Amino acid sequence: MSRKIKSKKSNLSKILMILLIVIVLGVGGYFAYNGYKMKVINANKAKVTLIDNLEVEINTQVDLIQFVKQVDNGEIINMEEKVDTSVLGGKELVLLIKNKNDEEEKYKFKIKIVDTIPPEIEGKKEITSYVSNDVNLLDGVKVNDNSLEDITPKVIGEYDKNKTGKYELKYEAIDSSGNKGEYDFVLNIVSDPNNRTFTTSKGFSGKVVNGVTYIDGVLIANKTYSLPANYGSGITGTTQSAFDKMKGDANSQGFNLYIGSGYRSYYDQKYIYNNYVNRDGRAAADTYSARAGHSEHQTGLAFDVCERNTSACISSWFNDTEPAKWMSDNCYKYGLILRYPKGKDNLTGYMYESWHFRYVGVELATKLYNGGDWITLEEYYGIDSKYQ
Repeated sequence: MSRKIKSKKSNLSKILMILLIVIVLGVGGYFAYNGYKMKVINANKAKVTLIDNLEVEINTQVDLIQFVKQVDNGEIINMEEKVDTSVLGGKELVLLIKNKNDEEEKYKFKIKIVDTIPPEIEGKKEITSYVSNDVNLLDGVKVNDNSLEDITPKVIGEYDKNKTGKYELKYEAIDSSGNKGEYDFVLNIVSDPNNRTFTTSKGFSGKVVNGVTYIDGVLIANKTYSLPANYGSGITGTTQSAFDKMKGDANSQGFNLYIGSGYRSYYDQKYIYNNYVNRDGRAAADTYSARAGHSEHQTGLAFDVCERNTSACISSWFNDTEPAKWMSDNCYKYGLILRYPKGKDNLTGYMYESWHFRYVGVELATKLYNGGDWITLEEYYGIDSKYQ
């Protein structure tokens, strides 16, 4: 009986052992198969190798494929996809790949969008401005940057708008990434012949306003200081009034004065002067006739006087007449001056003209009369009268 029981136990153990071996072999085979299967699958998966530099400049045109060095066991589906590079910083990209198993894979990686390029500045290399004038040095200056930012440049360097000179300056523009662009230029501050200030040799303040010169508030027109072609419209009321008063007092002395030549426009003077040049030559004409733009007649403050009882008028024959002598001694009382006195042609630029008078006001006229020894405007203010 005991022998049978032992035999049954022995058979059961053998069966269990066989079952265990079968299970172990089955499980081992399962894992071995799946391991092999995974090796085959992994061998067919895509492998991506990226380029070394994954930085790209902002706002550059970039395709996704440009970051890929090599792809094994697969094909990129979205290789022509454009990358948005408009924002600085890190950016995640995704490659869609079809592997050898005909499966779609996603491969993610990051790039960095940077800005390392300085702004470019467009402007003039040289700017000219008249002294004392305000000048906008940023007018017309443009800044271009790959960041597409709105960058306002600034001027680097010092200059004095009230002082003539050549100033070497530069524009500077800095973008948000700290890149700095520079552009050198020169600012020339020069005197404006039509609008400027100056000081005469005798310390009087001179000012040129729209081409008209004033010294100590008195309008000057001679060979040095000209008038614009459009200046003047006739004898001024003050000048006419001064002549009328002088004429009235002259009548009491038996003189019958009248204006033989008053206001002349630029073009009238041009015609007159050219006729003299054609007749006597330029050198001779310049001693007794003004070129256009340089005549006192155009100011509306000057006139040539004639006397009805004297045949001589606006010529050297008038110099020794009684009316000429009377006016030379009395004109200052009315604010008038003998503009071109005798023996002063080297100062005024013109020969003696006993008939030419100019209004300057009683105060200045009295000073210039100088007790009968006439002082010219050129002497008084310390200016010259020479064609440039």
